[in-house]
Amino acid sequence: MDTSRLLKAIIENAIDGIITIDRYGIVDSINPAASNLFGYDAEEVIGNNVSMLMPEPDHSRHDQYIHNYLTTGVKKIIGIGREVRGLRKDGTTFPFRLAVSEVHYENKTAFTGFVHDLSKEKEAEEKLIQHMEELEATVSNRTKDLIKLVSELEKTKSEVSQSLEKEKELNQLKSRFVSMASHEFRTPLSAVQLSASLIEKYAEKPDLTNVLKHTGRIKNSVQLLTSILNDFLSLERLEAGKVLANNEEINLVELAEEITEEMQLICKTNQHIVYQHTGSGGKFSLDANLLKNSIINLISNAIKYSGENTFIEFNTEITGDLCLIVVKDDGIGIPEEDQKNLFEPFFRAHNTGNIPGTGLGLNIVRRYVSLMGGTVTCQSAQDKGTVFTLAFRNANP
Repeated sequence: MDTSRLLKAIIENAIDGIITIDRYGIVDSINPAASNLFGYDAEEVIGNNVSMLMPEPDHSRHDQYIHNYLTTGVKKIIGIGREVRGLRKDGTTFPFRLAVSEVHYENKTAFTGFVHDLSKEKEAEEKLIQHMEELEATVSNRTKDLIKLVSELEKTKSEVSQSLEKEKELNQLKSRFVSMASHEFRTPLSAVQLSASLIEKYAEKPDLTNVLKHTGRIKNSVQLLTSILNDFLSLERLEAGKVLANNEEINLVELAEEITEEMQLICKTNQHIVYQHTGSGGKFSLDANLLKNSIINLISNAIKYSGENTFIEFNTEITGDLCLIVVKDDGIGIPEEDQKNLFEPFFRAHNTGNIPGTGLGLNIVRRYVSLMGGTVTCQSAQDKGTVFTLAFRNANP
């Protein structure tokens, strides 16, 4: 067998490129695979420095690599699987894996480079990296969308929870209303029915004293029913947002004296409302209707929860931009444990007993006062009376 011919055939038909250079870097041979990779004919490469096939910085450094190897013996150019870049004839570059072997023959030293093209692998790798980046971007966007969706779901959950809580509160209010209405309406209506029947009986005799007694009871019952209905209507208008404060300058002293005169007519036996104003002026910016309703509610409570032969103190004070309105009684007072719920709708202190009431009045007062820009506070102790204070401050005194 002709070994040289076999070796030549192997080199010429090898899949990878094979280039042989001498100790000065001049190309001695290049196989067809290498010629195709670099885009040169063999004649264009053989006899030239192999650096022509290298882009910078290897192009300028190659001769130094060989010189250093030959003088120092450090085999930086010898190795298997070193990844470098090649320069084609058209100026483009491509990646390849280079393995260099040192060859000795006829007292000469040469180097053989084996070139394995990595273009397809690198292209596949870049596509994989691009796909991974796109996948990461998709996952990131989906994650953001998921976070946004979770946030929206949490918001919806919160809104639903608030809605359910509000519905629960509304149902509780309805329950309180039914319970209260069934009791508070029944009592005065029963009194009206009984008194009307007795009036018919006393009118036959006639018995004027008892007739007047029961007509008075009817009037009181009608007044109580009217008060209950007014509370319900006021609450309904407040809940619907139909009540707005129209603050304008009013004569507080004149309004207070008018209220005192009206409320004195419904006081119990020997109950007296004592009104007093403090301050050089009597005018202040408030809503007259809302203020009157608030004061009447407080004085009505003072009358209702105080006994006969008592005094109810009603004071107003204007000092600069501050207005104070105080209603004080010596009645049954409010237990300390009930005071935290005092302004809740339908709430009544546990010591009110059979004294009629809706439990709406103080809630309405607080909301009216708030609409006018003021505050309401309460000081009380059981069996020691109660003091309610309304405080208002004008923005521009």
